[in-house]
Amino acid sequence: MKLFLDTSDVDEIRKYYDTGLISGVTTNPSLILKSGGDPHKTLTEISRIFPDEASISAEVVADTWHEMLTQAQEYENIGKNITIKVPCTKEGLKACLVLRSKKVPVNVTLVFSVSQAILAARAHASYISPFVGRYNDQRLNGIGLVERISQVYQKHKVYWETSILAASIRTVEDVELSFRAGADVVTMPPKIFEGMYHHMLTDKGVEIFNNDWKKI
Repeated sequence: MKLFLDTSDVDEIRKYYDTGLISGVTTNPSLILKSGGDPHKTLTEISRIFPDEASISAEVVADTWHEMLTQAQEYENIGKNITIKVPCTKEGLKACLVLRSKKVPVNVTLVFSVSQAILAARAHASYISPFVGRYNDQRLNGIGLVERISQVYQKHKVYWETSILAASIRTVEDVELSFRAGADVVTMPPKIFEGMYHHMLTDKGVEIFNNDWKKI
């Protein structure tokens, strides 16, 4: 059971890495654009924060698997903790097969069906990323999708090679339900990770105990 941050903000990543609870980071072009950074420079900075066994997803953006591999090579050289992120398409899965043959970890992203999850497992993906929030946006059950994928992976013993990485997380409850449904990893924005610490009864209890301690 691992927690990843879904952000390209290097300062926030450093802040939350210091908690000792974060095992990796997922990025995408939109997040890197939002942070205003250069992709290679940003990923290098993030990679240096984490140990080699962590996972830092670096997404390739190209039309063909050949182009994906060329772009992936630039990211592979950043560090041992770089995971190449490819889309769940024909070209993306071709690239995945080649990368995995070289022992490069791969995150197959934009997974919206069990069929796609099966194909990604056959391509020996290290992670597959079902998008819970975006699935819910279509009035479908994102947590149900995670659960169905998990059931198939467990039945066919795929889980030892391909981990389910629940993405597009909108609430703390999404985190809880994703793990309950069988996710191995959940990646989330920093504000959701921060929210996991809090519960009104915990906060109230701490307030009461602190006030009573002052009276002792």
